[in-house]
Amino acid sequence: MDSNSPFTVPNVRLFFWFRILANARFYYPVFTVLFLDFGLTLEQFSILNLIWAATIVLLEVPSGALADTIGRAALVKVAGICMVLEMALISFVPLGNGSLIFWIFCLNRILSGIMEAAASGADEALAYDSLAEVGKEDLWPRVLEVLMRWQSAAFVIASIIGAGLYDAKFLSKITGIEFAQETTMRFPLYGVLLSSIAVLIIALKMREIGDHKKPEGGTLGATLAATRTTLKAGRWILKTPFVFVIILAGFTFDHIIREILTINSEYYRTIGLPEASFGLVGASMACLGIFLPTLAKHLAEKRTPAFNYLLLTGLTLIGLTIMSLTIRHYGVLAILFLMPVMHFGGFFQSHYLNRRISDPKQRATVLSFKGLSFNLAYGGANALYALLVSNLKKNGTPQEQVFDEALKYFPAYFLIVALTTAIIGIVKLRQSKQHLKAG
Repeated sequence: MDSNSPFTVPNVRLFFWFRILANARFYYPVFTVLFLDFGLTLEQFSILNLIWAATIVLLEVPSGALADTIGRAALVKVAGICMVLEMALISFVPLGNGSLIFWIFCLNRILSGIMEAAASGADEALAYDSLAEVGKEDLWPRVLEVLMRWQSAAFVIASIIGAGLYDAKFLSKITGIEFAQETTMRFPLYGVLLSSIAVLIIALKMREIGDHKKPEGGTLGATLAATRTTLKAGRWILKTPFVFVIILAGFTFDHIIREILTINSEYYRTIGLPEASFGLVGASMACLGIFLPTLAKHLAEKRTPAFNYLLLTGLTLIGLTIMSLTIRHYGVLAILFLMPVMHFGGFFQSHYLNRRISDPKQRATVLSFKGLSFNLAYGGANALYALLVSNLKKNGTPQEQVFDEALKYFPAYFLIVALTTAIIGIVKLRQSKQHLKAG
């Protein structure tokens, strides 16, 4: 391996595999229909995602502050443990008892939220500071570029395998063995359970960077130290207009794209795609991610943040408009516009923020504030979606048309949010030119 490669640093290499295995989940291409096939309603599905987001919101910044106080590696290990527990719960939950299933899935969403909150900020800060320790922090864009490409490749594989494992008819046809849907719908979950064990093993191997001694006073001392770190980072974000606006712009795109990714399997059903094709569609779109990192790196380094914001806004509006039309089969083209937004947005956020966080001791906390805002917005989007679905039903919209009608509200909602963010950004940055500088 090239001695100048960032992946010669052990923590960076472990971070790389941690992110890939934690995010390439086999059930993603059938996420919505999987929950519904367990007997949950569309409203319960939205409530569960709201619980997931609320858990992250409550724990995101405290966990980041604890990571900066007692150590990032400890929080990453907690994340690994939670992932194993969350997957074990729903992999073996019995069918038939709707109330039990809902509460088991609630516990799953809470554990998943804890996992996300514990890892968010801590894993990235651990990797970045590991590079800084050996004077290679300038190689961070290279880490992001390679990570995005491999995450896309992993998502392609997971999508194809996951959708294939989920589809009972497909499995029965290729194996000659008769499978029931009640059996095969658990297969993607078993696959993620195995991945979660690998994630935990990787997390246990991560090494702490810097001096993170446990504060005096035990748990109370750690809590007080974490609170001080949180308040300090919060004040810094508010006093740093560019960072504040970058975070604001980030959640503008992140929450709407994640909401679409949450419901995309139901969308595929609506436009007439067979279930076995869900993984192929997801994989085809994810293939873009193999090529997009290079373009994202170019845009981040050569184009201004203002230009990149307008680009992502345009792509998102086009994608949401196509979705709202629910064109049979060809409606899948909407994802062609929306997927690059997720890839570009994640790259831009990490690139812009890490370059401007001057104090490494609060890096995880600042990144956790970013995660907090993203998940707060995502939770709000789920709450609004559940309310929208409920109101459509109350107003007499037939059950089979509720989803189609709900999609029609997405473009207008996003446009309002994007314009509001742009106005706030202009006001906050009126005396700064950082948004007009590339790199």
